Parts: sequence; structure tokens; C-alpha cells
Amino acid sequence: MSELLRLKGVSRRFSGLQALRDVNLSVFRGEVLGLIGPNGAGKTTLVNTICGVTPADKGSIVFDGTDITRIKTYKAARRGLARTFQIVQPFGEFSALDNVAAAALFSRPGTSLPSARAAAREHLALVGLEAQADQPASTLTLAMRKRLELAKALAMRPKLLFLDEVNAGLNSAEVQRATQLIHQLAARGITIVMIEHLMKVVLNVCTRIVVLHNGHPIADGIPRQVISDPAVVEAYLGQQYAQRSMGLG
Repeated sequence: MSELLRLKGVSRRFSGLQALRDVNLSVFRGEVLGLIGPNGAGKTTLVNTICGVTPADKGSIVFDGTDITRIKTYKAARRGLARTFQIVQPFGEFSALDNVAAAALFSRPGTSLPSARAAAREHLALVGLEAQADQPASTLTLAMRKRLELAKALAMRPKLLFLDEVNAGLNSAEVQRATQLIHQLAARGITIVMIEHLMKVVLNVCTRIVVLHNGHPIADGIPRQVISDPAVVEAYLGQQYAQRSMGLG
């Protein structure tokens, strides 16, 4: 697989807090990368830094052959970086269809409204919301709003898709449906980086895992290898979970 994204020595400080510290990371085309670690480890900050929300203080970020270290958020979106947010905030008065169409219009200047709405219907169908297309976003359940958030990101035709805790707040059936959808997206060749605390989901869908702790990667590798790493067990998983996952307890 060829490299799509490379971070070299990326750091970010907020006042007295060193949120990211000398992060070196590559993401390869077509992979599903799990980004895990304790709360406050710097996972969302890392995504924000890549997407231009909080630019790096030091280091460099190269995406698809272009340096994007100081890129503006709208330019990052138009280059093919799309994301979902853990706390979903759709345009409540807009229909589900127009929420997705707005994302298509924003990311592709010159797109006509009819073509944006046609594309929006396709993305809503993909995430299972075709029946809710004309429903105001404010009336959707949390699970539906999560899927709407994903449809909006897909409407931007991403080269790299960041999923920030898409399963947070969902029940087991909803998590299973979301996991199946991620598998479908991966099968389409979309490169995915997902922040996730549910390890059963991470182990089910990710081809590689990177673990952040105190703003710095402490492990990077295939899932089964990473979850047995002593540093990861100590910093994040705990001995009991690691033993269960490896079939030792």
C-alpha cells in the first residue's frame, strides 16, 4: 500500500498542556487505522491538527503528496480530508437530505443544487436513512444522527475519512449496524482512521492500531500484536482485558 498521509515530529501545545508530542505517523491507502488511547491522550487533537482546526506548533504534515501543515479547514476538506464528530450537531431545521447536500456543496465549489441533492440521496441510502431524507434532522434519533453525520462526510468524497467515536452512546444493535457500515466503506477502498474506545469494534474492523498516551504514540502495529504490548496494557487496556482478548483468561 502506498502512503497517503505522513506526520513527522508533530507537536501541539495549549498553554501549559503538551497535547501532542513529537508524533510520527503514516497512514496508507485503503487501510482502516484504529487510533486508541486513554481519555485526554490527544486523539481528537491529532485529528484537529491534521484537518487544520488547531495547526501544529512543530513538525510537518503531508497529505497525498502535498504539505498541509498550515492548511485552512475548508481547504483540507476540499483536498479530500473528511471527518465525523463525536458530538453530532446537524442543521436541525434542515432535512436530512439538505444536511448532506450542504456538505456536498461546501466541499465541491461549482456543484449545482440538484446534483448535490441527487448525491445526498445516494449517501443517505448507503447509511440506511433513505426513508428519513425529508425529515428534519432535529427529529432523528442519536443513532440516525450519527449515520447522518457519516453521510455528510461521505458527500465530501473523501480520500481519507476520520471517524471520531461513531459508536459512542449507541446500543449493541446500533453498534453492530455501524460496524457493518464501516466494513462496507472499507470494501469500497476508502481509507479510514477511527478513534474508538470499543475494543471489540477496533479488533473487528481495523487492519492496524496506533496507541496514543500523553500525546505521543507508544505502539503501532497489527491489532493482536498491539493489545499484547506491555506498554499498552499498562497505559490503557489493563491486564484483565488483555488476557481475555488473547484467550488467556
